[in-house]
Amino acid sequence: MNLHEAAWEGPRGRRRRRFSWSGLVWSFVYPERGHRTVPTAPGLVLIFLALGIGTAAYNSSSNILFITLSLLLACLILSGVLAWLNLRGVEWRLVLAPPLRAGQETTVVLEVRNRKRFLPTYGLWFEFNARSMDDAAAATGHTLHASGAEVRRIFSKAAADEQRARVPLAHRLDPESEGRVEWTFRPARRGRVRVEVCAVGSLFPFGFLRKEAGTATCADALVWPAPVAYRSKPVAAPRRRVGGDRVARPGTSGDLLALRSYTPGDSHRLIHWKASARSGDLLVRQFSAESAEGHALWLRTDAAAWGRGEQFERLIALAGAMAEELFRGGRLLRVAINGEAPRPMRRAHDLELWLNRLATALPERETPTAEPRVANGAGTITFAPDGKQGVVAIIGGEVTAWA
Repeated sequence: MNLHEAAWEGPRGRRRRRFSWSGLVWSFVYPERGHRTVPTAPGLVLIFLALGIGTAAYNSSSNILFITLSLLLACLILSGVLAWLNLRGVEWRLVLAPPLRAGQETTVVLEVRNRKRFLPTYGLWFEFNARSMDDAAAATGHTLHASGAEVRRIFSKAAADEQRARVPLAHRLDPESEGRVEWTFRPARRGRVRVEVCAVGSLFPFGFLRKEAGTATCADALVWPAPVAYRSKPVAAPRRRVGGDRVARPGTSGDLLALRSYTPGDSHRLIHWKASARSGDLLVRQFSAESAEGHALWLRTDAAAWGRGEQFERLIALAGAMAEELFRGGRLLRVAINGEAPRPMRRAHDLELWLNRLATALPERETPTAEPRVANGAGTITFAPDGKQGVVAIIGGEVTAWA
């Protein structure tokens, strides 16, 4: 499993500056971009209380009121200094583990560490945001030629698909220690998605001031199509060749091809117990199949036939689900989309590349009508609309699956 790991970032950025007292004082007067300190409701009450006590102290010349005023102002100043020290030396890194699937929960991990040698860090919270990059590109590309209502509709749709959350750090960070924050979200649909950490903040120490630090930590990933339930019936597939030649694709006989993660439905006899014990996850043996039955899959995204609605999304989901099922059964030889060169399906990585391609597939105005030579002797599966919502898979002129 590949991990998208962003670089370590913090309030000071990647580049550490040399300490100076003038820089420290200037940072309080003019903070860095994205940093702000905002009084909370109790802080506003304290400020107005200090103004009232200060007015009464000057009018009455009471030393007790002046002492009270100085204590209130010192509390505010101390709160700001401690809030600044609380965030100083803290760094974080976003870790996103693909694959992501539409409609399924995904956990995003934010690793946090405290680089201070003596002071711990308390009460941090992080603001997460997940948004579709396809919506952002569409909004940028169409607003110049759209009316006001269309612009509002585009941006309201993009805002509706955004997912935001504020997740607190469950414990304090001791000096030179690390922790982690987890956020679970559900991608709405396939495509490109960007997960961002928008801000880091804290109410430490007294809750009078809210200290926030902006950040540009983000990670991009592809969201695979959601698995779709479909009905199928067996259709005889042509034999590629009889003779027992081994092919470098998954199967149930032949030489050992690779080890892969266990999926529900795999035979327990294929589990590689020693490798599973070393990795901590169940791994099964994957053998190279002998030349036998096989299918090829050809997907056409003709805009005239499919448009850009729910039926096209069902088409993409069905193509992905059938590809996964045929691959696990060792019966998928090659795949192709429109006029692109056919892709051989030999290993799990090839299937991941195909699902990545489906994640970004869009209707095209012109697609080739002649069926490409996808695989020698293999039955080619194509797709056609079924009414206004349905999709059928066809092989040799006969319907083999529908959703």
